[in-house]
Amino acid sequence: MTTLGMPELLGLSIAAGFVGAMSGMGGGVVLVPALTLMGLDIKHAIAISIVSVIATSSGSASAYVRDRITNLKVGMFLEVFTILGAVVGAAVTLACSERPLFIAFGVILLAIWLTMVFQVGKQWHPMAYQDRFSKWLELRGSYHDEAQKETIRYHGVRAYLGGPFMFCAGFIAGLLGIGAGALKVLVLDLGMHLPPKVSTTTSNLIIGVTALAGTSVYLANGFIDPGLAAPVILGVVLGAFIGTRVLVKLSNSAVRNFFLVVLLILGAEMIIRGIRG
Repeated sequence: MTTLGMPELLGLSIAAGFVGAMSGMGGGVVLVPALTLMGLDIKHAIAISIVSVIATSSGSASAYVRDRITNLKVGMFLEVFTILGAVVGAAVTLACSERPLFIAFGVILLAIWLTMVFQVGKQWHPMAYQDRFSKWLELRGSYHDEAQKETIRYHGVRAYLGGPFMFCAGFIAGLLGIGAGALKVLVLDLGMHLPPKVSTTTSNLIIGVTALAGTSVYLANGFIDPGLAAPVILGVVLGAFIGTRVLVKLSNSAVRNFFLVVLLILGAEMIIRGIRG
């Protein structure tokens, strides 16, 4: 059982919600390492974390939808694939030993970090051409960027790749309880060529639905402790609200740099703990 008291757990959850909203990754990237460090076994930490992801998504996604940054059509199309992946991933976690989960958690975060590093310094520009399938799905939109003081217009591409890759992201979400927002942002940003802010905010919408699917598996198998889940949900909702207020004021490059720092630190920490056992 975790050694965290109620105040510490609430404070940790607020921090996790803030990071989740700012990066689009969901609070699990902070909660899972922290809860296991405090004595909770990783399977129960993953189960509690994936509940918190629902709260993170609810707290931040509503604000982003209100600000008209989130692309609802993109989110609804991709949620179908992430739900299926999350159910499969959660089932694998229940059948897996704990040590590989630590290492898998860290390796996935560092792989995403490495991919994103090669994108640093590259400025986003709208694609001149939209493929037929993406055009048929009407994956386009616009939003007002407060940092740039202008309206950004864009359209998504390669939706035929986004679906299968989102199944993989959903699988990892269910497997590790992290929302897999990092992977979702990567698919939306690099795969479908959406602006970074749209990728982050749309990811927040998708992770809540994905987490709900994974939660059903853990709940059915008795891995979710209501006594831990309640303060976690309260904390991440508050943290997510604060994070959304900060994100809309930042530039796209600042959002991406924040995203990279979180990935590097947590990815390395989880690998080290997995190797040490």
